[in-house]
Amino acid sequence: QVQLLESGGGLVQAGGSLRLSCAASGNIRSINAMGWYRQAPGKQRELVAVITSGGNINYADSVKGRFTISRDNAKRTAYLQMNSLKPEDTAVYYCYADIERIGVGLSYFYWGQGTQVTVSS
Repeated sequence: QVQLLESGGGLVQAGGSLRLSCAASGNIRSINAMGWYRQAPGKQRELVAVITSGGNINYADSVKGRFTISRDNAKRTAYLQMNSLKPEDTAVYYCYADIERIGVGLSYFYWGQGTQVTVSS
């Protein structure tokens, strides 16, 4: 079994900061990309940020310069530092990881439980 446990999120005023964490656990051989999607009410889920095992990073244009993704491979954990938050960042944030389980030989996407981020104006 593989689990992704998210933490962080909450309510913050515009201009504030939050940090999300996403910790992977279980029968893991390797973790490729890790990242976050978000989904606001009435909108499609969108990619926010992704970081590969080699450290390559991509951000959505809407968060460039404000959000920073990082990972600690030893802890199997990714982090999303969100600064200068705007009301339009309000959404449920879902972490994901592309994980190869021991003995499986293929990698699959796993998802966290989601965490609410609300930015008040």
